[in-house]
Amino acid sequence: MVLIPARMSEAEERRWVTVMLDKLAAQESKRILGDGELAARAGRLSGQYLEGRARPASVRWVTNQNTRWGSCTPAEGSIRLSHRLQGMPEYVIDYVLLHELAHLLVPGHGPRFWRLLECYPRTERARGYLEGVVAADRLPHLPAARGE
Repeated sequence: MVLIPARMSEAEERRWVTVMLDKLAAQESKRILGDGELAARAGRLSGQYLEGRARPASVRWVTNQNTRWGSCTPAEGSIRLSHRLQGMPEYVIDYVLLHELAHLLVPGHGPRFWRLLECYPRTERARGYLEGVVAADRLPHLPAARGE
């Protein structure tokens, strides 16, 4: 059974159920990657999707990013991921890592940058997941819900 606000449309309901199922799957595999594992994962992603061209000097979790999922300082080669990603599905973490890796090659968000991310097959799904998390944080917590 899934409880959702009665005002949601059927399309919103389907999307929300998908987001929640992804969250449940993430909770089932709550193993948190350490910074070393995160850096190794970034290296694998760079090799697989960016021909190994993005080589970060450091990749680490941070707790001071509450309005963005990740950040990159190309001049230093540093990538920081928000601790809020911990426990999310691996494909979401991979997308954010790849997004920040792409910034080591292209600083802005222009067409050249987005072309780099086209090679990751779960880009759209990961972006949708993150948008769902942001939307859920904005929803009022109402007691009235429908279910079944």
